[in-house]
Amino acid sequence: MSLKQVIDQDLKEALLAGDRLKADTLRMIKSVILNQEIAQNKRDSGLDDQEVIACLQKEAKKRQEASDLYIKAGSVERSKKELDEKKVIEAYLPEMMSDSELIELTRNIISKHGSASIQDMGVIIKSVKESSDGRADGARIASIVKDQLSSK
Repeated sequence: MSLKQVIDQDLKEALLAGDRLKADTLRMIKSVILNQEIAQNKRDSGLDDQEVIACLQKEAKKRQEASDLYIKAGSVERSKKELDEKKVIEAYLPEMMSDSELIELTRNIISKHGSASIQDMGVIIKSVKESSDGRADGARIASIVKDQLSSK
């Protein structure tokens, strides 16, 4: 069962259970996925799981940023709602890599790359992102790659 089908099934269950927060969040996710399918001309074939995960990661990041802005503005209720939506979205994301796993992956890619310097940072970050299969945030990857390259 694809991730998109799991989301559809969970939306039906949330509607039957009367879980408004989950239902509203899943509707929004379905809308984002549909918009992405239309943008990529994949309406008939649909997005694969990696593309759906990328959409979910973007939405989770948006919720975190919105929550941070609401806290700065003094609106705790809205911030809590955004974080609750983020939790629903994160339930469909793969488990994130630990720092030690990410450091090990980065070291392996740097060693495969050969004499890597700070100028090669973009290439290495791209390789780490591809190898992590969406299980690591781009900012975290960039930070670890920079640390590893500067310590060489």
